[in-house]
Amino acid sequence: DLLRGGLAGAEQAGHGLWEETAARMVDAQAPGLASRVRELGSIPSSGPGWPVRLLEECALLHLLDQGWLRRERLPDGLAATVRSRVGLKAAADGPPVRDHWLVLAQYDTADARLTTRRVWLHGAESDRTALLLSYGAAGRAPELTLPVGLALDAELSAYPGAGRQRAALGRCFAPPEPTPVRPRGLTTAQAAVRYGEALRADPWLDSVPVALDRVVPVPDGDGWQLADADGDTALPLTRTAANESGLWRLVALSGGAPVTVFGECGHRGFRPLTAWPAGPGPAVPLS
Repeated sequence: DLLRGGLAGAEQAGHGLWEETAARMVDAQAPGLASRVRELGSIPSSGPGWPVRLLEECALLHLLDQGWLRRERLPDGLAATVRSRVGLKAAADGPPVRDHWLVLAQYDTADARLTTRRVWLHGAESDRTALLLSYGAAGRAPELTLPVGLALDAELSAYPGAGRQRAALGRCFAPPEPTPVRPRGLTTAQAAVRYGEALRADPWLDSVPVALDRVVPVPDGDGWQLADADGDTALPLTRTAANESGLWRLVALSGGAPVTVFGECGHRGFRPLTAWPAGPGPAVPLS
Protein backbone atom coordinates (compact mmCIF):
# COMPACT_ATOMS: atom_id res chain seq x y z
CA ASP A 1 0.00 0.00 0.00
CA LEU A 2 2.83 2.38 0.87
CA LEU A 3 4.60 1.88 -2.45
CA ARG A 4 1.40 2.17 -4.46
CA GLY A 5 0.57 5.45 -2.76
CA GLY A 6 4.10 6.80 -3.08
CA LEU A 7 6.81 7.30 -0.47
CA ALA A 8 6.04 11.02 -0.17
CA GLY A 9 2.84 10.16 1.68
CA ALA A 10 4.83 8.48 4.44
CA GLU A 11 6.15 11.85 5.60
CA GLN A 12 2.63 13.15 6.28
CA ALA A 13 1.24 9.90 7.67
CA GLY A 14 2.93 10.26 11.06
CA HIS A 15 3.52 7.38 13.47
CA GLY A 16 -0.13 6.35 13.64
CA LEU A 17 0.03 4.37 10.40
CA TRP A 18 3.06 2.43 11.54
CA GLU A 19 1.79 1.83 15.07
CA GLU A 20 -1.45 0.39 13.73
CA THR A 21 0.43 -2.04 11.50
CA ALA A 22 2.87 -2.91 14.30
CA ALA A 23 -0.03 -3.66 16.64
CA ARG A 24 -1.38 -6.16 14.12
CA MET A 25 2.04 -7.82 14.00
CA VAL A 26 2.07 -8.13 17.79
CA ASP A 27 -1.39 -9.69 17.71
CA ALA A 28 -0.04 -12.17 15.15
CA GLN A 29 2.74 -13.16 17.60
CA ALA A 30 5.41 -11.57 15.41
CA PRO A 31 7.14 -9.00 17.67
CA GLY A 32 10.23 -8.92 15.45
CA LEU A 33 8.16 -7.75 12.50
CA ALA A 34 6.42 -5.22 14.74
CA SER A 35 9.77 -3.76 15.77
CA ARG A 36 10.89 -3.41 12.15
CA VAL A 37 7.61 -1.70 11.23
CA ARG A 38 8.05 0.81 14.07
CA GLU A 39 11.57 1.52 12.82
CA LEU A 40 10.10 2.32 9.40
CA GLY A 41 7.99 5.01 11.05
CA SER A 42 11.07 6.89 12.26
CA ILE A 43 12.79 7.01 8.86
CA PRO A 44 10.78 9.89 7.25
CA SER A 45 12.04 12.23 9.98
CA SER A 46 15.65 10.99 9.82
CA GLY A 47 16.98 13.72 7.53
CA PRO A 48 18.07 14.04 3.89
CA GLY A 49 17.96 10.85 1.85
CA TRP A 50 15.17 9.29 3.88
CA PRO A 51 13.16 8.03 0.84
CA VAL A 52 16.11 5.83 -0.20
CA ARG A 53 16.50 4.46 3.32
CA LEU A 54 12.77 3.83 3.62
CA LEU A 55 12.69 1.97 0.31
CA GLU A 56 15.67 -0.16 1.36
CA GLU A 57 14.06 -1.11 4.67
CA CYS A 58 10.71 -1.84 2.99
CA ALA A 59 12.50 -4.19 0.59
CA LEU A 60 14.15 -6.03 3.48
CA LEU A 61 10.83 -6.32 5.29
CA HIS A 62 9.21 -7.71 2.14
CA LEU A 63 12.06 -10.22 1.82
CA LEU A 64 11.47 -11.32 5.41
CA ASP A 65 7.74 -11.72 4.74
CA GLN A 66 8.49 -13.89 1.72
CA GLY A 67 11.04 -15.90 3.68
CA TRP A 68 8.44 -16.60 6.36
CA LEU A 69 5.87 -17.75 3.81
CA ARG A 70 8.47 -20.13 2.31
CA ARG A 71 10.25 -21.13 5.51
CA GLU A 72 9.60 -24.84 5.01
CA ARG A 73 11.69 -24.73 1.82
CA LEU A 74 14.67 -22.89 3.32
CA PRO A 75 17.89 -24.48 4.64
CA ASP A 76 17.73 -25.12 8.38
CA GLY A 77 20.09 -22.29 9.33
CA LEU A 78 18.32 -19.68 7.21
CA ALA A 79 14.90 -20.90 8.38
CA ALA A 80 16.04 -20.47 11.99
CA THR A 81 17.23 -16.96 11.16
CA VAL A 82 13.85 -16.09 9.61
CA ARG A 83 12.03 -17.36 12.70
CA SER A 84 14.34 -15.30 14.90
CA ARG A 85 13.86 -12.14 12.80
CA VAL A 86 10.09 -12.57 12.88
CA GLY A 87 10.38 -12.71 16.67
CA LEU A 88 9.52 -16.31 17.52
CA LYS A 89 11.01 -17.44 20.80
CA ALA A 90 13.63 -20.18 20.74
CA ALA A 91 15.72 -21.92 23.39
CA ALA A 92 19.51 -21.68 23.57
CA ASP A 93 20.08 -25.22 22.30
CA GLY A 94 23.83 -25.08 21.68
CA PRO A 95 26.16 -27.11 23.91
CA PRO A 96 27.66 -25.11 26.81
CA VAL A 97 31.05 -23.65 25.92
CA ARG A 98 33.29 -22.81 28.86
CA ASP A 99 35.85 -20.12 28.22
CA HIS A 100 37.41 -16.99 29.62
CA TRP A 101 35.13 -14.46 27.98
CA LEU A 102 36.51 -10.95 27.50
CA VAL A 103 33.76 -8.35 27.94
CA LEU A 104 34.16 -6.32 24.76
CA ALA A 105 31.29 -3.85 25.11
CA GLN A 106 27.98 -3.15 26.81
CA TYR A 107 25.31 -0.65 25.81
CA ASP A 108 21.57 -0.03 26.13
CA THR A 109 18.86 0.94 23.65
CA ALA A 110 15.35 1.91 24.71
CA ASP A 111 11.91 2.64 23.35
CA ALA A 112 8.61 3.40 25.03
CA ARG A 113 8.12 -0.23 25.99
CA LEU A 114 11.49 -1.83 26.68
CA THR A 115 15.15 -1.28 27.48
CA THR A 116 17.48 -3.71 25.74
CA ARG A 117 21.05 -4.27 26.95
CA ARG A 118 23.60 -5.78 24.57
CA VAL A 119 26.79 -7.30 25.92
CA TRP A 120 29.49 -8.46 23.51
CA LEU A 121 31.93 -11.16 24.67
CA HIS A 122 34.90 -12.89 23.06
CA GLY A 123 36.27 -16.28 24.09
CA ALA A 124 40.04 -16.39 24.57
CA GLU A 125 40.27 -20.09 23.69
CA SER A 126 37.26 -20.64 21.42
CA ASP A 127 37.97 -17.43 19.43
CA ARG A 128 34.22 -16.95 19.28
CA THR A 129 32.33 -13.67 19.65
CA ALA A 130 28.97 -13.91 21.42
CA LEU A 131 26.10 -11.55 22.19
CA LEU A 132 24.12 -11.56 25.43
CA LEU A 133 20.76 -9.77 25.52
CA SER A 134 19.03 -8.59 28.67
CA TYR A 135 15.75 -6.70 28.97
CA GLY A 136 14.10 -4.32 31.39
CA ALA A 137 10.69 -2.69 31.47
CA ALA A 138 10.53 0.89 30.22
CA GLY A 139 12.48 3.13 32.57
CA ARG A 140 14.22 0.22 34.30
CA ALA A 141 17.75 -0.96 33.63
CA PRO A 142 18.22 -4.64 32.72
CA GLU A 143 19.71 -6.80 35.46
CA LEU A 144 22.72 -8.18 33.57
CA THR A 145 25.82 -6.02 34.02
CA LEU A 146 29.37 -7.05 33.07
CA PRO A 147 32.31 -4.62 33.36
CA VAL A 148 33.92 -3.84 30.01
CA GLY A 149 37.54 -4.97 29.72
CA LEU A 150 37.31 -7.72 32.33
CA ALA A 151 37.25 -11.48 31.69
CA LEU A 152 34.55 -13.88 32.87
CA ASP A 153 35.12 -17.62 33.40
CA ALA A 154 31.72 -18.94 32.36
CA GLU A 155 29.67 -21.18 30.09
CA LEU A 156 27.64 -19.86 27.15
CA SER A 157 25.06 -21.70 25.07
CA ALA A 158 24.19 -20.49 21.55
CA TYR A 159 20.73 -19.74 20.20
CA PRO A 160 19.74 -21.07 16.75
CA GLY A 161 20.20 -18.87 13.69
CA ALA A 162 22.84 -17.86 11.19
CA GLY A 163 26.24 -17.52 12.83
CA ARG A 164 24.77 -18.56 16.20
CA GLN A 165 26.16 -15.38 17.77
CA ARG A 166 23.44 -14.77 20.30
CA ALA A 167 24.02 -16.81 23.46
CA ALA A 168 22.65 -17.42 26.93
CA LEU A 169 24.87 -17.02 29.98
CA GLY A 170 25.08 -20.24 31.95
CA ARG A 171 27.20 -21.19 34.94
CA CYS A 172 29.79 -18.65 36.12
CA PHE A 173 32.85 -20.13 37.80
CA ALA A 174 34.38 -16.89 39.13
CA PRO A 175 33.63 -13.16 39.25
CA PRO A 176 34.90 -11.02 36.34
CA GLU A 177 38.58 -10.21 36.75
CA PRO A 178 41.18 -7.99 35.04
CA THR A 179 42.95 -9.42 32.00
CA PRO A 180 45.70 -8.18 29.67
CA VAL A 181 43.96 -9.88 26.73
CA ARG A 182 42.72 -7.72 23.88
CA PRO A 183 40.65 -8.72 20.85
CA ARG A 184 42.54 -9.67 17.73
CA GLY A 185 42.00 -6.89 15.21
CA LEU A 186 41.36 -6.70 11.46
CA THR A 187 42.05 -4.04 8.87
CA THR A 188 39.15 -1.87 7.76
CA ALA A 189 39.06 -3.68 4.40
CA GLN A 190 38.87 -7.07 6.13
CA ALA A 191 36.05 -5.80 8.34
CA ALA A 192 34.00 -4.76 5.30
CA VAL A 193 34.56 -8.19 3.73
CA ARG A 194 33.46 -9.91 6.94
CA TYR A 195 30.17 -8.01 6.94
CA GLY A 196 29.57 -8.86 3.29
CA GLU A 197 30.14 -12.55 3.97
CA ALA A 198 27.77 -12.49 6.95
CA LEU A 199 25.00 -11.02 4.78
CA ARG A 200 24.94 -14.21 2.73
CA ALA A 201 23.65 -16.12 5.74
CA ASP A 202 21.46 -13.32 7.16
CA PRO A 203 20.29 -10.66 4.66
CA TRP A 204 18.66 -8.67 7.50
CA LEU A 205 21.89 -8.29 9.47
CA ASP A 206 22.51 -4.64 10.32
CA SER A 207 26.11 -5.15 11.45
CA VAL A 208 28.74 -7.60 12.64
CA PRO A 209 31.02 -7.33 15.68
CA VAL A 210 34.55 -6.43 14.62
CA ALA A 211 37.78 -5.34 16.29
CA LEU A 212 39.93 -3.01 14.21
CA ASP A 213 43.69 -3.00 14.79
CA ARG A 214 45.89 0.09 14.41
CA VAL A 215 43.30 2.60 13.26
CA VAL A 216 43.21 6.36 13.72
CA PRO A 217 40.04 8.49 13.98
CA VAL A 218 40.18 11.30 11.41
CA PRO A 219 37.64 13.89 10.19
CA ASP A 220 35.98 13.20 6.85
CA GLY A 221 33.97 16.15 5.58
CA ASP A 222 30.99 16.50 7.91
CA GLY A 223 31.69 13.14 9.56
CA TRP A 224 34.49 10.94 10.86
CA GLN A 225 36.20 7.76 9.78
CA LEU A 226 38.63 5.19 11.17
CA ALA A 227 41.66 5.04 8.89
CA ASP A 228 44.20 2.23 8.77
CA ALA A 229 47.51 3.49 10.12
CA ASP A 230 49.42 1.13 7.82
CA GLY A 231 47.25 1.32 4.71
CA ASP A 232 45.07 3.54 2.55
CA THR A 233 41.61 2.26 3.51
CA ALA A 234 39.10 3.53 6.06
CA LEU A 235 35.61 2.92 7.43
CA PRO A 236 33.17 5.81 7.94
CA LEU A 237 31.55 6.13 11.34
CA THR A 238 27.77 5.94 11.49
CA ARG A 239 25.94 9.25 11.75
CA THR A 240 24.87 8.31 15.27
CA ALA A 241 28.44 7.56 16.37
CA ALA A 242 29.72 10.82 14.90
CA ASN A 243 27.35 12.72 17.21
CA GLU A 244 28.01 10.76 20.42
CA SER A 245 30.34 11.87 23.22
CA GLY A 246 32.25 8.60 22.89
CA LEU A 247 33.81 9.90 19.68
CA TRP A 248 35.71 12.55 21.62
CA ARG A 249 36.92 9.98 24.14
CA LEU A 250 38.23 7.97 21.20
CA VAL A 251 39.93 11.01 19.66
CA ALA A 252 41.52 11.90 23.01
CA LEU A 253 42.70 8.32 23.58
CA SER A 254 44.26 8.18 20.12
CA GLY A 255 45.87 11.61 20.03
CA GLY A 256 46.75 10.86 16.42
CA ALA A 257 48.31 7.47 17.26
CA PRO A 258 46.89 4.07 16.22
CA VAL A 259 44.50 2.36 18.63
CA THR A 260 42.49 -0.86 18.76
CA VAL A 261 38.74 -0.31 18.45
CA PHE A 262 35.91 -2.80 18.89
CA GLY A 263 32.51 -2.01 17.44
CA GLU A 264 29.76 -2.92 15.01
CA CYS A 265 30.45 -2.75 11.26
CA GLY A 266 27.47 -2.54 8.92
CA HIS A 267 25.93 -0.87 5.90
CA ARG A 268 25.49 2.41 7.80
CA GLY A 269 29.17 2.50 8.75
CA PHE A 270 31.14 1.59 11.87
CA ARG A 271 29.94 2.24 15.40
CA PRO A 272 32.86 2.25 17.89
CA LEU A 273 31.98 0.79 21.29
CA THR A 274 35.29 0.24 23.10
CA ALA A 275 38.91 1.24 22.50
CA TRP A 276 42.34 0.26 23.80
CA PRO A 277 45.44 2.50 23.64
CA ALA A 278 48.51 1.60 21.59
CA GLY A 279 50.49 0.86 24.74
CA PRO A 280 49.46 -0.71 28.05
CA GLY A 281 46.19 0.53 29.43
CA PRO A 282 42.62 -0.47 30.26
CA ALA A 283 39.69 -0.65 27.88
CA VAL A 284 37.84 2.64 27.38
CA PRO A 285 34.05 2.29 26.87
CA LEU A 286 32.74 4.61 24.16
CA SER A 287 29.00 3.85 24.31
